[in-house]
Amino acid sequence: MPPENSLENVNLIASELGLRREQVEATIKLLSEGATVPFIARYRKEATGSIDEVVVTSIRDRLAQLEELQKRRLAIISSLTERALLTADLEQQINAGKTLVELEDIYLPYRPKRRTKASIAREKGLEPLAQAIYTFATKEPQVLAQTYLTPSTDAQGQKLDNAVSTIEEALSGARDIIAENINEDKKVRTIARKYWLTKSEIRSSVVSKKQSEAGKYQDYFDWFEPAQSAPSHRLLALFRGEKEGMLSVEVVPAAEPLLAQLESMLIPRSGSCAEQIKMALADSYKRLLAPSLETEIRGLLKEKADVEAIKVFADNIRQLLLAAPLGQVNVLAVDPGFRTGCKLACLDAQGQFLHHDVMYWTGVEGASSAEQTDAGRKVLTLLEKYKVGAIAVGNGTASRETESFLKKLLNAPKVKSLNDGKKIPIVIVSESGASIYSASELAREEFPTLDLTVRGAISIGRRLMDPLAELVKVEPKSIGVGQYQHDVDQTSLKASLDDVVVSCVNSVGVELNTASKQLLTYVSGLGPQLASNIVKYRDENGPFATRAELKKVPRLGAKAYEQAAGFLRIRSGGNPLDASAVHPESYSVVDAMAKELKCAVKDLMTKDDLRKRIDIKQFVTASVGLPTLTDIMNELARPGRDPREQFEAFDFKEGVNEIKDLEVGMILPGIVTNVTAFGAFVDIGVHQDGLVHVSELSNTFVKNPGDVVKVQQKVNVKVMSVDKERKRIGLSMKNLSAR
Repeated sequence: MPPENSLENVNLIASELGLRREQVEATIKLLSEGATVPFIARYRKEATGSIDEVVVTSIRDRLAQLEELQKRRLAIISSLTERALLTADLEQQINAGKTLVELEDIYLPYRPKRRTKASIAREKGLEPLAQAIYTFATKEPQVLAQTYLTPSTDAQGQKLDNAVSTIEEALSGARDIIAENINEDKKVRTIARKYWLTKSEIRSSVVSKKQSEAGKYQDYFDWFEPAQSAPSHRLLALFRGEKEGMLSVEVVPAAEPLLAQLESMLIPRSGSCAEQIKMALADSYKRLLAPSLETEIRGLLKEKADVEAIKVFADNIRQLLLAAPLGQVNVLAVDPGFRTGCKLACLDAQGQFLHHDVMYWTGVEGASSAEQTDAGRKVLTLLEKYKVGAIAVGNGTASRETESFLKKLLNAPKVKSLNDGKKIPIVIVSESGASIYSASELAREEFPTLDLTVRGAISIGRRLMDPLAELVKVEPKSIGVGQYQHDVDQTSLKASLDDVVVSCVNSVGVELNTASKQLLTYVSGLGPQLASNIVKYRDENGPFATRAELKKVPRLGAKAYEQAAGFLRIRSGGNPLDASAVHPESYSVVDAMAKELKCAVKDLMTKDDLRKRIDIKQFVTASVGLPTLTDIMNELARPGRDPREQFEAFDFKEGVNEIKDLEVGMILPGIVTNVTAFGAFVDIGVHQDGLVHVSELSNTFVKNPGDVVKVQQKVNVKVMSVDKERKRIGLSMKNLSAR
């Protein structure tokens, strides 16, 4: 048997990904030793040939697929061995199988079955008759069939279960056996599968008497298209409609060309045997082969659609997580509302909760003039008392009205002294997922005495300050980007989104002394338990002074330290390198550089002229090569650099607050909230996102919307249509300049 992670697997992965064998071998070795994807991509470039996270992930995932294939191969061989069916030739075929489909085709004739028509015919002794017909060993199957007739009762007159009473019964049983043999023929299945893959159509119709209930699927009441080219979002919509009992969906090709091809292969001559085989083939196709292939092809289509949808979702989540952070500024967070007023939460520059309140303002139903005046006074008091540098307003109900109220308040002459005279930006922040966080066990643990709405306001404020740090507290699929996230394979979705979160967290880096348990959980080499231990140690012993102090955290061993240390930052620690992405294992290299120049390490991080004097080739060793040295020099130039963009305030168009304010032809600023395979949704400030269809994204043809727009991107759009009843807004980005 070929061993797991064999040279054959390494060569296969290298060939598929266009890599050298040594790169794949090194990556697999590091993965087997417990190294994480971010660690391998960032700190083991010499070993892997500087492959990035995407390639490391591809190697990991392909290796897992090959290991699953190996497990299935072993299970099949074990089953055949237990039943004394394994031969040398069969074992060779199984070992040569390259895919699960190929393995299952080989195994199909030997798979334990329930009682079938063919097995019943075999019990009646009709196998030889079937073989004679299938191999054209007889010219008169009817005559031969007569020899297989048996009495229907025994000597005592009792009915015999396995009796064959008529010639047609004998021939029918023989055809059942032939039909099963045809279905289990590997060559037949290979030809039929290829035909189904390329020629199938996906067809849908509304389920009888469901027209009124299935309104949202109206486009698919009488739909068909080539299955192979059907886009992922349409496939998922069709399968959802079928699952909900609204649509009838089938995936089938025209049968006649395939049957003609199989007839020419299986029936080399004419005659009575040919007629029997032709009938068996038709039965095999209708009863066995076609249902099996439809299930298989539907599964492949679903898998393909899932992969594409998950990729779209993952790309959107990445953009959302890596949205520009406001940074360390005191924030007043506002969760707007009409009936219950606006919940206010004041946060310090580290995101720590300071104070909460409620305000009512002009426009709130039932608010008195006194309450409205009090609202303005309350906000100004909070802005001054807590030295607020920015205001975050949730984008839910009453958000635009609240924004307008606050802008008018801040534009008054008497407030110009606030924030040292600097303008206080008012930023509309997405509330997506905030309600889930506020009701979570995590939120209850952090703020046990606060109301849900106050927790939500705190989350809104923190999301403005650092989207990544706050969004990791919410399950990614609850954030509301992507398409059909509840219809795709949930295990694959979770794995992909977890990879994205891990990638984002480690690419940005985490401040060790302020990070939450949830943020630390995603740091390379840690996880929930070690993250909890770190926070507990920090609470009990105060801030970490150095990265090395991490080794004192209970259960945080050498391997976890190796994997995590480079991604953790201590910005005010004793060693300036602790604030950078330079790994502690390379500190000695930087020390040697400083010694060579007779300066301090801190000088290397602040003086460009000193760094220019370093010849990194002099510091190459057996374990430290030019890729790592180049990274070190880049990090010394910009220690702990944040890869995210700089924050820029954004304003929706004044006076356009609701869908009723829209007019066709308006040019409006907006923010992309979601990218799908069929276009992009854009928030234009009216509580209902508009859709820019893929055909309206650009003046040129767009195949993939993600190539043109990203989540959180600021764009200009033109209103093309407004359906107030259905709350649908059609937008276009054609002939408009980018923001």
